[in-house]
Amino acid sequence: MIVAKQKDIEEIIEEVKDYNKILIAGCNECVTVCEAGGKKEVAVLASALRMYFMNQGKDVKIDEVTLERQCDHEYLEEIRKMIDQYDVVLSLACGVGVQFLAEKYISTPIVPGVDTCFMGVTEERGVWSERCQACGQCILARTAGICPVSRCAKRLFNGPCGGSTKGKCEIDKELDCAWQLIIDRLKELGRLDDYEQLTPIKDWSTERAGGPRKVVREDVRQ
Repeated sequence: MIVAKQKDIEEIIEEVKDYNKILIAGCNECVTVCEAGGKKEVAVLASALRMYFMNQGKDVKIDEVTLERQCDHEYLEEIRKMIDQYDVVLSLACGVGVQFLAEKYISTPIVPGVDTCFMGVTEERGVWSERCQACGQCILARTAGICPVSRCAKRLFNGPCGGSTKGKCEIDKELDCAWQLIIDRLKELGRLDDYEQLTPIKDWSTERAGGPRKVVREDVRQ
């Protein structure tokens, strides 16, 4: 999932303080799971903003809506009849949702209420960690299901480096060395011989180095 964290209230206030009609739009997908932008977070943020404006002696209309997704045309259409009532939309979706919302409603300012961090997993409630950087050329079959692009600080395709010590990364002694994890996993699977095979140079054009990416499936296009 995409992991995000809500911006500091001071930063949010700075973005919306000059508007009189604000719509806070949550998303019922990833940001709900990581407790940054779902219905609950929309309600809490709306209350905080109402309190701020009340203390400022300013009458501001603040409404709330939570869409199933903000990265899908059909769900963004749900606010078409109401969006013109507002001076600004404060989106609690990830950066993808914020941009898609802005593309769809070009005459309405759209501002982000969260910082998008990474694609990751929930280790436990309140703890999320990165697992994928969407590099566009997955090698997890070779590395026993552990990604060196997202989990190795140096993004090494053939490791470990000389800086790792006792299975820990040199940049943080609390951080497991990704390549030690890969070796241990290969050993557990009885595939340690695979470690001897060098991974070829990656085609980084499949990552952001090649510009904004797009996937087109002609078999599912209408």
